[in-house]
Amino acid sequence: MSRPFAPRRAVSALALAAALGLAAAPAFAKVLAKVDGVEITDEDMAMALEEVAPGLPPQIQGKARDAYLMDYLIDSKLVARKAAADKLGDSVEFKKKLEFLREKVLMETELGRIAKTAATDEAIKKTYEEAKTNQKPEEEVRARHILVEKEEDAKAVLKRLQAGEDFAKVAKEVSKDPGSEGGDLGWFTKERMVPEFSAAAFKMTPGQMSDPVKSQFGWHVIKVEEKRQRPFPEMTQVKDQIARYVVQKAQSELVLKLRDGAKIERFDQPEAPANAVPKTDDKKPEPKK
Repeated sequence: MSRPFAPRRAVSALALAAALGLAAAPAFAKVLAKVDGVEITDEDMAMALEEVAPGLPPQIQGKARDAYLMDYLIDSKLVARKAAADKLGDSVEFKKKLEFLREKVLMETELGRIAKTAATDEAIKKTYEEAKTNQKPEEEVRARHILVEKEEDAKAVLKRLQAGEDFAKVAKEVSKDPGSEGGDLGWFTKERMVPEFSAAAFKMTPGQMSDPVKSQFGWHVIKVEEKRQRPFPEMTQVKDQIARYVVQKAQSELVLKLRDGAKIERFDQPEAPANAVPKTDDKKPEPKK
């Protein structure tokens, strides 16, 4: 079976590792293969997995994926050795690419270090408590509705409900909204519903039913079940989300600090034409008194 080479991103990263001497096997690495005496270890496989696997077809998994990665590493060493023999590594273009990739790996390593040290339990808890404290009170409503096409249909529905029929039962029979079981919409805030629906629902008290309400979807009869202040999610529900925020914030702060301490000169901005006339206000200046 032919083996297409993995994305150029992976080739470059592995070539960089070899050029920097990072591919040398430490004493504890497990040797999986040798190419003319040059070892391929489980750590090489781990690097190849990180770089190459995202570009592989999803059906290549398990042993098939490992075999592909091993073949890729073998081919990579053979082709890289041929390129070195042809002195391709001595070109100015190669050295520039190598330096670019060196800086990229160093940047990713530093940001990775920040990620590991920033997302502590203490930092995550502090960020959670701050967000919880700063949350503005927001009202939520739990309601049911029955959706029909015409106003007269909505009036007929309301008449049945006022006569004592069960709301959920009538909703199952006539409602055009298949997404709400027995008309139940669960908890929602104002912005989650169309304005006409929200305006009616949030004015009502628990247990109250509305007159027919028209929206872009048709005619609704609404029953409010409960009202409450929107609760803040538990820590366990948002911990991963907060951890990502803490990491991104720490990384951004590092970059901004480095930018502030550096002399940055930009020469990529287009120059204004020599005959450009500065834009002026169309208003005439007021005469000085």
